[in-house]
Amino acid sequence: MEFHAFYTGASFDAHEYLGGHLTEEGAVFRTFAPSAEKISLIGEFSGWEELPMERAHDGNFWECSVPGARAGMLYKYRIYTRGGRCLDHCDPYGFGMELRPNWASIVRDLNVYKFTDEKWLARRDKNYNKPLNIYEMHPGSWKTNEDDENGWYDYAAIADLLIPYLKEHGYTHVEFMPLSEHPADCSWGYQNTGFYAPTSRYGTAEQLMELIDKLHSADIGAIMDFVPVHFAIDGYALRNFDGTPLYEYPESDVSVSEWGTCNFLFNKPSSAVFMQSCANYWLEKYHFDGLRMDAISRAIYWQGQPERGVNPNSVNFIKQMNAGLQRLHPNCMLIAEDSTAFPKITCPVEYDGMGFDYKWDLGWMNDTLNYFRTPPAERPAQHNKLTFSMFYFYNELYMLEFSHDENVHGKATVVQKMWGDYEQKFPQARAMYAYMFTHPGKKLNFMGGEFAQFREWDETREQDWDILKYPLHESFDRYMKKLMGLYKTKPALHNAEYNSDTFRWLMADNAEQCSYAYIRTAENQTIWCLFNFSDKEQTFPLKADKPCVLTPLLSSDEQTYSGSTSANELKNIAIEKEGAHEFTLPPFTAVLYEELPAETIKPAKTAKKPKPAAK
Repeated sequence: MEFHAFYTGASFDAHEYLGGHLTEEGAVFRTFAPSAEKISLIGEFSGWEELPMERAHDGNFWECSVPGARAGMLYKYRIYTRGGRCLDHCDPYGFGMELRPNWASIVRDLNVYKFTDEKWLARRDKNYNKPLNIYEMHPGSWKTNEDDENGWYDYAAIADLLIPYLKEHGYTHVEFMPLSEHPADCSWGYQNTGFYAPTSRYGTAEQLMELIDKLHSADIGAIMDFVPVHFAIDGYALRNFDGTPLYEYPESDVSVSEWGTCNFLFNKPSSAVFMQSCANYWLEKYHFDGLRMDAISRAIYWQGQPERGVNPNSVNFIKQMNAGLQRLHPNCMLIAEDSTAFPKITCPVEYDGMGFDYKWDLGWMNDTLNYFRTPPAERPAQHNKLTFSMFYFYNELYMLEFSHDENVHGKATVVQKMWGDYEQKFPQARAMYAYMFTHPGKKLNFMGGEFAQFREWDETREQDWDILKYPLHESFDRYMKKLMGLYKTKPALHNAEYNSDTFRWLMADNAEQCSYAYIRTAENQTIWCLFNFSDKEQTFPLKADKPCVLTPLLSSDEQTYSGSTSANELKNIAIEKEGAHEFTLPPFTAVLYEELPAETIKPAKTAKKPKPAAK
């Protein structure tokens, strides 16, 4: 770490200097606490007796070398403030941390594990012209381990269970909800105390590295949910670390978020360097392929409220952090969870943008789910909810998502949100997911959605795997595999999707029939996407530009997926001349066709007439 860069807020490698670092003799511990009166180091290596730390560099840093300290040992900082108080803290830069309710930092050796993912790293990129299908999951409640008192598998065991599942379903990436240490299970990792510490719920730093290495060996990318805006209020963590608000706002009206967490004050170099070094740390040390950054709207506006105005401290910091990360990790993805209309979120910083690669399209998510909540008779009045997204789509590089936030807190799961009774929900959900996977934009779905889980997510229980024994859920799971397989293998559904030339409406204003149609094109491939979201069979004309043959790729109403359309009914459609052709779709149905040249399918040969019998 270069000290000038630290003090100007430009450093991205503060973790190489601060924290606990193993040496040949033991370990050296360093922390930044300019307002502390005195600091002692306590830990297993001293029998928890105080070891005085000495001021280092310019006196704002503190340092202590401990012969005999080794990996796995616990430690804390005992900080004496100028006001005469004394409080024990975990290490802000600690690479490991105890399981709640304990909170001592843990000495970790980050050089023990040797990655074998060189080939993956050499070819990874931001997936602009590739399929990007993300499985969002909470490791502790995906599947539970009967042999663990908390029900958790360790990182390495999760890999062995998870990878076949991801491969089978056609996911390209997995996104883990925050893996940094947090005291409350119910915060799901969004209220952090150990930003540099992989949560000990699932094992060690080395085991997490193994998980990501295994994912890469299976050609699956790994994304981590990253929380850059706020931190847990617990007194042993960052709050008033040196007796003063070293990382947070001192003003009460902006210091605490709506979640009861402390907001980072990013015009302080200590905060900026802490967070941007942390982001770099996860990408560098653990080989994550991207970071999904939480609550960016709270960084853009004061307390996330546009009426309070733009927060220049946080906006400038996000730009600075993203610019640095893009320079250090040009092939990693930076993804913004942002619900605002703030411009240029996915524009490079050098062009006055925020520097993200993708932005969650929360407007699309809300509009889509609200549409499918609506009774069919009322859907004509809501027709524009499914067309509006394409009016603004090319303003940013959007990602379509049905995230964990839509499966908790009384909101109901995605399938449960569908209008109607139990059986009516399934065909609508199948058709809706076809709309999602054919609409431009990268994809993210929360665990359980792939087999239509009805129960809201609970971090204390595993997914309801038993429901796969019921035909509607089992067939839904197979349908999603088919749909995601088409998305992954058909270039027209993912390549060049941020180019407006690759999307064209065939029918956008058929509100009365609740029907839509559009074309996706790429790499000399054209796919027709037809939808009937009414509860009645609908017939409508669609115009072809030239003679062609439409060969069916998928119907959400196929009998094999618990629909009513037999495989024999899905036939090629020959459009012999330019003009309109009538299509008929069953209720709540999506149908995908691939367009082929007219000469692709030759007319059947006429049977030869038998020769007349000889007289």
